[in-house]
Amino acid sequence: MRAVIQNTFGGPEALKVTEVERPRPLSDEVLIRVHASAVNPVDAAVRSGAFPLLGEPPFGVGWDISGVVEEAGPGARFAVGDEVYGMPFFPRAATGYAEYVAAPSRQVARKPTTLDHVHAAALPLAALTAWQGLVDAARIKEGDRVLIHRAAGGVGHLAVQIAKAHGAHVTAIASAPRHEFVTNLGADEVIDYHTTDFTDAVKDADVVLDSTAQGARSLRALRPGGVLVSILEHGDTELAATVAAAGRRFAGISVEPDYASLEAIAALVDAGRIRPHVEQTFPLAEAGKAHELIESGRVQGKVVLTV
Repeated sequence: MRAVIQNTFGGPEALKVTEVERPRPLSDEVLIRVHASAVNPVDAAVRSGAFPLLGEPPFGVGWDISGVVEEAGPGARFAVGDEVYGMPFFPRAATGYAEYVAAPSRQVARKPTTLDHVHAAALPLAALTAWQGLVDAARIKEGDRVLIHRAAGGVGHLAVQIAKAHGAHVTAIASAPRHEFVTNLGADEVIDYHTTDFTDAVKDADVVLDSTAQGARSLRALRPGGVLVSILEHGDTELAATVAAAGRRFAGISVEPDYASLEAIAALVDAGRIRPHVEQTFPLAEAGKAHELIESGRVQGKVVLTV
């Protein structure tokens, strides 16, 4: 099969389409014929060596996949022909930029029926990050006031919709050109971070979803007893202690595979409550170009490879 492999750390040019052996599913696993695979900022950080998650190359990056079950091992939850999506193995290697991926069947879920594979592939890592932060960790409920950083990005644009689906009042932070996009997602208020300091504009948030490593500043936007959900600073014990001392709660999030949450997300998608936005697609052979775009910092929503 074809897969995108890198033999060295480096720029996007390190990603090479390579002929490799097709994986074989073990017990409780499925072999998925991949139709689409999304590109996330973590992929580029691992590729460059800035985030040495997978050790030394060679390896293949990529986790978000959507496709069709080609083979099912004994005990697997799915049958041949089922359409599934997921984020298998994270933070271990899944080699998601490939024609086939073998994955534990409990790490994937049935694809939302209202989405094609391109849009389904855009969901898992970003949507699970938002879900595990807002729903599992912060336990948001109707009427909560939620502040979301980078609201037009991959995680952010899905977080806005997940929060609204749970009845929250959402204040989104995004640049002025993204305001219409974020408002159409359901945000109740939008702050332009170029012109307004969010700590001046927001003082009583029940939850802040911080994907910008601004935990100390985000703390100032929380009411007493509020929850700071941190993605990039999830392991910062000093920040956690500061948050606790201020009478708030700290929740560090490192996303993990979770089929039950993927099923809940798919149900909201099929109910018309969540819609992933795909800014651009690239063929598998142009994975390097997809990485160039994701590293530009100008992506609205997600970037997806078609396989």
